[in-house]
Amino acid sequence: MVTLASRSRRRALFFRWRHLVLATGIALVAGAVTAPVVNAASPAASGADQLRDDFNGDGYADLAVAAPSATVGGKARAGFVAVRYGSRYGWVTGARKVFTQNSAGVPGTAEQDDRFGSALTTGDLDRDGYADLVVGVGGEDTESGGTDSGYVQVIWGGAGGLSGASSAGTGKSAHDRLGDPGHLAVADVDGDGPTDVVTVQNEHDLRVLKGPFGRDGSHGSEQIVKDAYDSRVLDLAAGDLNGDGITDVVAAERSGDWFDSRRVVYWYGTRAGLTPYTLVYDIDGAGLQGGENLDVGDIDQDGYDDIVVGRAVDGHDSDLDNPYVKGGRVAWIPGTPEGPDGVKAVFLNQDSAGVPGTAEKGDRFGTDVQIGDVHGDGYPDVLTGVPGEDLGSVADAGAVVVLNGSADGVSGIGARTVTQDTGNVPGAAEKGDGFGKAVHLGDSDHDGLADVAVGAPGENGGSGFIWHFKSGPALIVTPNATGAFGTTYLGTQGANAGFGSGFAN
Repeated sequence: MVTLASRSRRRALFFRWRHLVLATGIALVAGAVTAPVVNAASPAASGADQLRDDFNGDGYADLAVAAPSATVGGKARAGFVAVRYGSRYGWVTGARKVFTQNSAGVPGTAEQDDRFGSALTTGDLDRDGYADLVVGVGGEDTESGGTDSGYVQVIWGGAGGLSGASSAGTGKSAHDRLGDPGHLAVADVDGDGPTDVVTVQNEHDLRVLKGPFGRDGSHGSEQIVKDAYDSRVLDLAAGDLNGDGITDVVAAERSGDWFDSRRVVYWYGTRAGLTPYTLVYDIDGAGLQGGENLDVGDIDQDGYDDIVVGRAVDGHDSDLDNPYVKGGRVAWIPGTPEGPDGVKAVFLNQDSAGVPGTAEKGDRFGTDVQIGDVHGDGYPDVLTGVPGEDLGSVADAGAVVVLNGSADGVSGIGARTVTQDTGNVPGAAEKGDGFGKAVHLGDSDHDGLADVAVGAPGENGGSGFIWHFKSGPALIVTPNATGAFGTTYLGTQGANAGFGSGFAN
């Protein structure tokens, strides 16, 4: 039986396994590792070598990129999703595919403001050994729910890659916006084996679609976990926070319309499903000030998944007397047998020792944090965007930063940064590019290292662009191979597409 934990925990286990293989002396030949590869003819392969984002079962992580603002068939903001398959050369030369609601086999029709691709995630929902792509259509109007009720679809993986799609769920009432940004995660929240899809309805209640899923989109029962307060979920992630073997769900939230009150909450997974949420508390016994996005993974490799929270938006009253939030920050919250320990949280911004740059208002350091082992030491690192970073006189050109993980958690020591002004990076830094607005980690070439993808939706006047970098022990760029592509390469409408605004993480 193949079971799936959180994306970050599965990815961390994979990278740790590969690191152990390398440490035992298996030879490297021309940059490739002689090691077992997932056999496409045996899709039921399980364990650390089963990638959560491998749509065709060839052992290479694939890349799914969103452009929910793109025009499709003359319909503004109908949206598309582009997929590039991994290869032994990484994402540089892999095959590509574009999906819209006008694509053959995809339910629905591309309509104005549907925002197909508003959220993306992956998981093996039908238990055939191939990862499937879960797509949010947050602006979809449905017959059952009404205006902007939202829609969640699944595009099915297989030996030939992604093909065919089904409806997995629709919003239950107008303005539910099922599948809105940050409102999708996959996890086995009740420990029964099949993967479940976690969504958000009316912006604050969790709605769990229980697996396994049929290829027609059918699935088991549903669980609604109500929020007693008027919260707004900003982002979801999943992992085993207390080491009990059942996946938990974590959210970055704000309190109603009051954006100043950002917090971190989690729901434990149990055999009966998700429990009511618990708040992460800080050293003063109050709710730890959170952020807008997060990821989950075992950075210190102690057996308990940690939470990393990005707080990119600064300038609110809660920033007063807090030196870490200027220009944005990243917080590491360690996992323990009793759950996340906010008292031991570590906070970093661009004024922290070792972190490149200087903390300046509006930098947005902490945008889209992602966890993976970039340089192969066995400890997952943290990748984050800084899309508001000015490069000289060029405003909001953007950057990305890798923060190193270790047995002591996350620190700025040895952190690295990449911009469009870094050598061998295609293009040039321009005002408003927003390089780093979205980031992604995945082992595209099956060498055991988490390769980096970066989105800049403001590039080329808002058309958008993607860069991908192969990781190495010391660098995530030069002399390692890099590549880039945009809407022209995909053959899609480019004007105001905002391509690269999100990845399937």
